[in-house]
Amino acid sequence: MAFADIYAIAPTTIWVGVIILGLLVGSFLNVVIYRLPVMMQNDWQRECEDYLAQQENSVAAPATPEKKFNLAFPNSRCPKCNSAIKPWHNIPILSYVLLKGACANCKAPISIRYPIIEGVTALLSALVFWHFGPTPQALLGLVLVWSLISLTMIDVDHYLLPDAITLPLMWLGILASLFNTYTDLQSAVIGAMAGYLSLWSVYWAFKLLTGKEGMGFGDFKLLAALGAWMGWQYLPMIILLSSLVGAVLGIGAVLLLGRDKAKPLPFGPYLAVAGFIAFIWGEPLLNQYLQMLNFSTQPQF
Repeated sequence: MAFADIYAIAPTTIWVGVIILGLLVGSFLNVVIYRLPVMMQNDWQRECEDYLAQQENSVAAPATPEKKFNLAFPNSRCPKCNSAIKPWHNIPILSYVLLKGACANCKAPISIRYPIIEGVTALLSALVFWHFGPTPQALLGLVLVWSLISLTMIDVDHYLLPDAITLPLMWLGILASLFNTYTDLQSAVIGAMAGYLSLWSVYWAFKLLTGKEGMGFGDFKLLAALGAWMGWQYLPMIILLSSLVGAVLGIGAVLLLGRDKAKPLPFGPYLAVAGFIAFIWGEPLLNQYLQMLNFSTQPQF
């Protein structure tokens, strides 16, 4: 029985399942957002130690064996008292409410961002499913949205867009285009190339003019991934929307939150938000824009 047939029989059950799945994935994304940058930092440190050891013609021999640290190990612990977090203390949103936002052992406060990320993931997952319905587009769209959430928060925290997410996301978009899931293969390949090269060109033009780096290479790869998913036709819209989102959020952060104007803002979150808007509402927005453009170019009598 096809998934669409199951949905036709029990739509409420499917909707509940989508929301629960979004909450569970949101809980996992909290782990990814925290641990993936640490894993990358550990890898860089090992590479530096190996290089220095080679320069000194010696063999790197750490005094203590490295502890295993990845997305699965070790188990989550309270950063304050180091007590293990029980499985029933890890239920998305509900545990935060029942624990009153504090560690069950030492009562240290738990950041509100954890249940917020879980709730936002569930909400956006439901929005994707509502837009595409019980289709393969919805299932792949969930992967895109979950990736964008992770990239957004990692970039906010570390000014970093990990290749471990952006590159597989780009190739998955190209793979999906083989079946015309969102766009055709030619548009996806051109979108990936144009997405990367457009920001790459802006980066080097800005650097040659000012001697400063205006953005990171991760931004190029993220726009390349969005171009691969939606096709080159959506790139101008994504760039324009990201600029508008950046202006609104940047001004809001300065006026409402007192953010330092001199502090750089990560561009990845703006690309991610713009990419999500284009992914869900891009077609009507693009059609509206083309209609307005066509109307403005028609001769007036």
